Amino acid sequence: MALAAVVCLGMAWWQWDRFESSGGTGQNLGYALQWPAFAVAFVWAYRRFVVLEADPEEVEKLKPKGVTEIPDGILPERATTPSASSFAANPARDDSTLTDYNRYLAELAATDRERTEAHPVTTPATTRESTQTEEHHR
Repeated sequence: MALAAVVCLGMAWWQWDRFESSGGTGQNLGYALQWPAFAVAFVWAYRRFVVLEADPEEVEKLKPKGVTEIPDGILPERATTPSASSFAANPARDDSTLTDYNRYLAELAATDRERTEAHPVTTPATTRESTQTEEHHR
């Protein structure tokens, strides 16, 4: 614990020196003020754990006295949109938008297939391969 606090204070000193240098920024000042807070947190946490280990009455005071309920309105409402698994579980579900979209994709695929069959695309790689094949057969 002491080492952690000393390291935090050393980091604060270093950030303060950086802030005072010609290249120092407000961010360095922020860190210079933040590191001592971390050192205080280490000391407080260590002290708190020592007290809890040494004093069973303190532990009993901190234990909840029964079931704790969460008040209404604190948690966000659950989403009402259906999940992907609910679509897969009910294949008979009629979704005209999805059907229309799938039909449109099938038409695009068919058009692309027809265009590729009518006009094969020649890339430099396929041209080079066909030239090498022709030279090989000569």
